[in-house]
Amino acid sequence: MNESAYRVETTSRLAQWKIDTLSSCTYRKSDPFRIGNWNWHLTVEKNKVLYIKLYPVISNLTRESPPIASFVVRVFCSVGNRHTLIHPGVTDKQLKNIDDFVWSIETPLSGKFIIDVEFLDLKTTSPNGGEPCSIWGEGFSQRQSNATVLASLGRMLSESIHTDITINASNGSIGAHRAILATRSPVFRGMFSHNLKEKELSTVNIPDISIEACQAFLNYIYGSIQHTEFLTHRLALLRASDKYDICDLKDACHESLIEDIDTKNVLERLQIASLYQLPRLKEGCMRYLVKFGKIFDIRDEFNAFLQGADRDLIAEIFHEVLSAWKGF
Repeated sequence: MNESAYRVETTSRLAQWKIDTLSSCTYRKSDPFRIGNWNWHLTVEKNKVLYIKLYPVISNLTRESPPIASFVVRVFCSVGNRHTLIHPGVTDKQLKNIDDFVWSIETPLSGKFIIDVEFLDLKTTSPNGGEPCSIWGEGFSQRQSNATVLASLGRMLSESIHTDITINASNGSIGAHRAILATRSPVFRGMFSHNLKEKELSTVNIPDISIEACQAFLNYIYGSIQHTEFLTHRLALLRASDKYDICDLKDACHESLIEDIDTKNVLERLQIASLYQLPRLKEGCMRYLVKFGKIFDIRDEFNAFLQGADRDLIAEIFHEVLSAWKGF
């Protein structure tokens, strides 16, 4: 059997193992694959019943901080009419060894099938105790610099300390500081450095953003944004970061949008990636749709998407589909 038979393909939160065939009384273990902070294995064991197991590779990290996982497992079988078996799902279960998650399937499976594991969340226990924390929130918090300085900047915004510029959103206004805005954005700096109406009137009009999203935008600039606030307003923040040339915010939005691609948002994310020139997001959406076969799960939505999508984007999608078929 070739080496690819044991390889598990992954995105940031999705693992997929394609198995050509399993004879009776067979045991097979995948190569290790990485999701989050841990390396993982999938195993299948076929006797009278098919057993699927998911567990982390034993290591010092696993012993000291075993993952607390929430995920859904699906099995796609391609013999005859395509059908899907879906595990009810696992929520906040600590996984330490090979017996912590076992799915027994009594339905006979033959021919090619795919094991698909979608991780909804991965948590780890804090060394100081307390509630487990999601690892997908850590990267955002780690990007925050000196906490004292950021807290001071946040107070300047929240308490309107010596504000000298007014931001008019679509449904409200917020006071801000032109020096901070100019430092963070070359577009704002240009507005305040030349004899433009923004400099003369001490106002900036942003009519395409709500007051809530504008507050999140300013909170990011001042270093006081909360992770939940960031997630809620990611798309508006992406538009604002592109418009005002704030590269680190655009990069943060780009990375975050890659992390939770699913069937409900993949087509929207694909359009966003094309519009704002986000190559890694586009690649992630393409892989999810084509390589992982999710295009078949959203046929109606995909057909509707094709009616209004950009022609160049449609051409890229079909190029990916044709390339995948050639390699199948």
